[in-house]
Parts: sequence; C-alpha cells; structure tokens
Amino acid sequence: MDLRAELLKSIWYAFTALDVEKSGKVSKSQLKVLSHNLYTVLCIPHDPVALEEHFRDDDDGPVSSQGYMPYLNKYILDKVEEGAFIKENFDELCWTLTAKKNYKPDRNGNSVVSHQDAFKLWCLFNFLSEDKYPLVMVPDEVEYLLKKICTAMNVELNSCELEDCLSQEPQGQAGLTVWQFLDMVNSGRLLRGIEQEAVSMAVEEVYQEVIEDVLKQGYLWKRGQLRRNWSERWFMLKPSALSYYMSEERKEKKGSIALDKHCCVEVLPDRDGKRCMFCVKTSSRTYEMSASDTRQRQEWTLAIQTAIRLQAEGKKSLHKDLKQKRREQREQREQRKAAKEEETQRLKQLQEEKERKLQELELLKEAQRQAEILLQEEEQRRRQQHEEMQRTLEIQLQEAEQARASMQAEMVLKEAEAERQRKRILELEAMQERLQEALQLEVKARQDEEAVRYAQARLLAEEEEKLKQLMKLKEEQEEYIIKTQREKQVLKQEMENKEKCLEEAQKQLEEVRVNRQRVDQDVMAAQRKLRQASTNVKHWNVQMNRLMHPIGPGEKRPNVSGVFAGYQPLLSRRDSSLK
Repeated sequence: MDLRAELLKSIWYAFTALDVEKSGKVSKSQLKVLSHNLYTVLCIPHDPVALEEHFRDDDDGPVSSQGYMPYLNKYILDKVEEGAFIKENFDELCWTLTAKKNYKPDRNGNSVVSHQDAFKLWCLFNFLSEDKYPLVMVPDEVEYLLKKICTAMNVELNSCELEDCLSQEPQGQAGLTVWQFLDMVNSGRLLRGIEQEAVSMAVEEVYQEVIEDVLKQGYLWKRGQLRRNWSERWFMLKPSALSYYMSEERKEKKGSIALDKHCCVEVLPDRDGKRCMFCVKTSSRTYEMSASDTRQRQEWTLAIQTAIRLQAEGKKSLHKDLKQKRREQREQREQRKAAKEEETQRLKQLQEEKERKLQELELLKEAQRQAEILLQEEEQRRRQQHEEMQRTLEIQLQEAEQARASMQAEMVLKEAEAERQRKRILELEAMQERLQEALQLEVKARQDEEAVRYAQARLLAEEEEKLKQLMKLKEEQEEYIIKTQREKQVLKQEMENKEKCLEEAQKQLEEVRVNRQRVDQDVMAAQRKLRQASTNVKHWNVQMNRLMHPIGPGEKRPNVSGVFAGYQPLLSRRDSSLK
C-alpha cells in the first residue's frame, strides 16, 4: 500500500466527518480549512492563490468527494514527499475531526481503551482495512489484530466471544467499520479482567510494530569503537536501520546502524566477561552487542536477519508484506471456496439430472410394459381374425369346388353342341372370305380412279393446310409453353405440399401395412383363387349362350344374293369414306 493510499484513507474520514447531512457533499469553507490544515501537517508550501481560486464563494453550493479529488491530487497529494512530514501528526488531525463526530466512549469512564489508545487502534484499523470505500476490516484481519494485542499482554484471545461479537453485526456487510471495532473493544467482552494500563501498553507495542515498522526493541549492551567499553543502550530495529538511545523514552538518540543487503549478523563466543554476544557487520564497521540471555540473542539475530532480507527484497515494511500475503491467501481461499461451491452445485445438478433420468427411465419402462401388453392383445385379436377368415375361406373354397364339379358336368354336355356350332362357323367364315375378296377388288378399282383424279388437288390442299396447321401449332406451342411453365410452378408447389402430406400419410399407413401385410397376403391368395373360379364360370356361361341356337338338320341355306344384298350398304359406306 503506497503513501497516497494511506493518506487518502485518513482524509476520507476527515471528509465524511465534515459531511454533517450525510449527503456526500461538504461546504467550500470547511474544505478550505481542511486543505489549509493538510498543507500544514504535510509540510507542503502553501498555495493561497490556488486555494482561494478553487474554493471562492459562488452559487455552486457544496462540493462532493469527486469534486474535491482533483484539487486534492494536484495541489496536495502530488506534492507530498515521504519522510518530509510526521505521519502521526497527519493522522491525529484526521482523527480529531472524525472522532469528535463518530467516536462515543463510555461517559462513565468505563472504557477499556483511552482516547489516545483509540487513536492508535484507528491507525491500525486504517492500515489493515481493505482498499475499498467505505473502509471496513474483514473478520480475519480483526482476529489477527486482536491476537497480536493479546499476545503482547501474554493472554489468549477468546475466539468464542469474538465469533459471537462478529455474528451480531449486520448481515451482508463485508467487515467491521472502525467505530464498530472500537465499540467491540470498549465493550470489555474480549478483554475482560485486564487493566487499562496493560491494554494501553499492548496497543502501543502493536502500534509501534505495525505502524512504525519496529521489528524489535529492547535493552542491549553495545561495545564502543574508540574506548572499547560496554554501554547499555535502548535499541530499536526497523527494516532500514538499527537505532539506539540512552533510554527507552528515546529522547536522546546515540546513533544508528544503516542496514542493507550487504549486512550480516553473526553469533560470537563469550569473552571479556560478556555472554550471549553477537555482531552486526556492515560495509564500513562491525558492531558488537550482548543480550541478557540466549533467547534474547536469538530473537535479535532473527529480527536483524529479517530486516536485512527485507532490504535485499526491496521491501520497506514487514507488515505491509505480511498483509499482502494474508490478502492473497484470503483471495485464494475465497476462490477455492467459490470453486468448491460451484463443484457442489454442479454435483447437485448432476444428481438431480440423474434422478430425473431415472424417473424418466421408469416411466419409459412402464410405457414399454403397457405397449407390450397392448401388442400382445392386438396380436391375439389379429390371430383370432385370421383364424376366422381362414375358416370362412375354406368354406368358400369347398363351395367353389362343388360348383366347379357341377360346371364340368355341364361343360361335357355343351362341348358336343359347341362342335356343331364350330362347323357352321367355318362355313360362314369361308363365305365371308369370298365376299371380302370381291369387295377388295372393287375398292381397289375405285381407289385407283380417285387417286388419279384428286392427287394434284389433294397435294395442294394438304400443303396449304399443313402450312396453316404449322403456324397454328407454333402459336399454340408458345401459349402452351407459357401455360405449362405457370402450371408447372403451381403443380410444383402443390406437389411439394402433397409430398409432405403423402410422407405423413405414408408414415401412418406404413404401420398399418406392416401390421396387416400378412393377413392381406392370405386374403389376396384366397380371393385370387375365388376370382379364377368365377372367371371360369363366366367364360363357360358365355360359350353356352352363344351355342343356345344350333342349326337343325334339313334347314334351308340362305340365298347368296340376299347375302350380297346385305353387304351392299357396307360397300357404299366404304366408298363414301374413300371420297
């Protein structure tokens, strides 16, 4: 988290404190005073011209946070230099503005933390809060901060009470606001039975560690460079330097050891009456120190190695790095949780889909059983119909056999009569052939005469007629082509519609045809036999009718001239047709 983001968090509290009506806007006079104070605490040269120009009195009314941001970025934040101002004074200014409106300690003086400790907790809250507005601190960071405070007091955090307090907060909120956090601490549920002085010392220790980047502090014995004597000093370790003072009040600073990636720390053996010794080697000097016991030496060497590692990695703050790692872990945990929920939801959907398919399968099985029952009933009914039809056909076949036997007896009697009729027919046919020959000779003579007479006229008339017919056929052909094309389009559309209807009808009829195919074949075979028998009976009936009037013996033959007289009209008709 860079310096600009840290400053914006505190300024946001100051801006919202000035927004009395909670409309998101602050009057220009108040913003003018706030900007002037920010110039002072951030040690930025005042720009009264820009200040008066930006916040001059007009009719625009109050300014929103979005309207104040351009001026804040251009004239204040862009000019801030890290290390040129005291961060604590800046935080105190913003805390003073916001605490006056929002912080409400116990009026009876029963608050767990003092006003100064509340300010430090507010600073810790800003450091650990999420980079989203309004500022909140997630429950994991709340637990982390409270555990550090309890660890500083050598007590254990009551996790059950913490979960109970967090569960009482409004649902749907991403975390605790700073005022909810301070109320929870002041309620005494988490720090029950602990004196305010102990809480104050623990808050101060955590504040120095997290906000001031103090990795470790305490008394050590240090050996001088010139006099080589041992002096007890109060040491304070930060990522960039190891400073030492006369006492823990840090009023008189005696020196500082700059740390970089080339420094190292080594454990030394006991000598000169000093024990638990170690040294810090820099590029210019080696500093020898002595701790009170082995544990303190180990803690100091590990802390100094951590500071050197941060310098090698280019990091300025240990807790900023730890905060970023915790945030990444939370994001990964949320991602895993979301993936797990998604997987659970997907498995649930698959289970529901499986159950639904099983139900559908059961329904299909039940439908299949019903269909099999219906099929068996239909098969049995069709078999009964087939048996009844077969019995009927057998009866009809027997009747046909009897009829055929009676007809054969009648046919034997009629064959003799038919033989006599055939002889008479042969005589008539011979007479007809002679008449035909005479008729053909006469027709041929008339044809030759007419052919010579009308040959030329017919050819001319035929040629003219053919020309007229050709022209007419050509016109009719063109009209027919146009009409055919139109009818073709109409027929094509009708054929497509009829094909669709035919396909649907064929699908429906296909099932009926398949079911009745066997029965139809049997019926057709029986009907074929019946039709054959009926045809034979009709044929012999016709033959019998023709032979009903046989020629008796002794009858006169008809006159030949009378026969020729009967053919005379035929010759005249043929002659007219030839003309």
